[in-house]
Amino acid sequence: MDDDVQAELARLTAENERLKRQQASPLRLKVSAKGALSVYGLGRFPVTLYKAQWSRLLENTEDIRAFLDEHDGELKSKKQDDTTD
Repeated sequence: MDDDVQAELARLTAENERLKRQQASPLRLKVSAKGALSVYGLGRFPVTLYKAQWSRLLENTEDIRAFLDEHDGELKSKKQDDTTD
């Protein structure tokens, strides 16, 4: 094989492994500069809400799950490993 092709193959293999590890990583929590809670690992950008917003959202977990079940056919589902959007 040509050296350039081997180098490119090695680079792509390493990138593939890095992406696999990244996708398998758990959600990460961080306090933002403005004092909000940011959740990383769901998509390309973090989901950031203030404490009261998270509390309100979590209080409605059952309603959200019921809504997801009721509208299952209407809602799109991204692959678990697709975090680019």
